[in-house]
Amino acid sequence: MSKITEEEIKKILPINGPSFEEVKNYLDKYNDEYIVIKCGGSVLIDQNLFNNFVNDISILNKLGFIPVIIHGGGKRISNKLNEAGIKSDFINGLRVTDAKSIIVVEEVLNEFNIEILDALKKNDCDGQGITNKQNNILLVKQENQDLGFVGFPKEVDLSIIEQIVSKKKVPVIAPLGLDENNQVFNINADTAAGAIAKKLNARRLIIISDVEGVLDNDKKLISEINTNKINELIKKEIISGGMIPKINNCLDVANNGVKGVCIIDGRLKHSVLFELLSDKGSGTLIRS
Repeated sequence: MSKITEEEIKKILPINGPSFEEVKNYLDKYNDEYIVIKCGGSVLIDQNLFNNFVNDISILNKLGFIPVIIHGGGKRISNKLNEAGIKSDFINGLRVTDAKSIIVVEEVLNEFNIEILDALKKNDCDGQGITNKQNNILLVKQENQDLGFVGFPKEVDLSIIEQIVSKKKVPVIAPLGLDENNQVFNINADTAAGAIAKKLNARRLIIISDVEGVLDNDKKLISEINTNKINELIKKEIISGGMIPKINNCLDVANNGVKGVCIIDGRLKHSVLFELLSDKGSGTLIRS
C-alpha cells in the first residue's frame, strides 16, 4: 500500500464514518490483501443506499485497499421478468432460469455492471467490469436440470482480477458465467462471491444485505459466530429459511482460507467502513 499522509486520509474520510484515530490503526491490517464485497438487496434498488455504497468503495480504493465487488440484481431481475410477463419460480432460494429468463437476467446484470462503474467514476474511482460478455472469469457447471440455466463456479480465472487491481482499479463482477459450450449461466451472487474470495485467498468476504446480521433468539445482533454456534442456531431454528444456505456458504468460505466473512446491513450509513476500519465493526463476523 502506498504511504498516504495523515492530511490526505482526513480529507478522504467521511464526517459520519469511523474516526481518523480508529482508521489509522487499520490501515496496515489489510495491506495488499483482497477484500471481496458482495452487494445485494435494497442497496441495489434504493438510490441513496446505492450512492452510500459506491462512496464507501471509492474511499477504500483511495485509502489504498483492494476492494473487489460482486453485485447481485435479484429485485431488478424480478421486476424486469414481471414486465415481460415471465413468471419467476424459486427452488431453495435459487431462481429457475429458462431460455427466456436467462436473456433478461443477462441484460439486467450487464446493464447494472455499467451503472456501478459509472457511479464509481463520478466518485473519482476507476473500476473495470467483468461480465460473461467481457473478460469472463467464471467457468460454470449446471447446478441441476430443474433450475435451468443456473450454474455454480467450477473454475475462477484470477488473472483478469489481478490485472485490473494492478492498475489501482476496482473490479466489478456480474454473477454470470459460461460453460464449455459458451452458454451463459446465472450464478447465485453469494455463491459467486464465495468462490472468488476463496480463490483469491481474500482477507475478508463482506456480504451486504437487508439484515443487521445474524440475530439471536431475542432478535439481538450476534457480533461474532463460529461453526458450533451456527449449527446450534440452525438446530433451534433461530437461523432458518433462506438464511441457512447463506450462512452455510459463509462458513464454507471461512473454512477455506478466508480469514473472516461478515454479513452486514447495507441500510446503515458507511457500514462497510465501520466493519473494516472501526473497533466495533458492524454486522456479524463468521469465523471457522
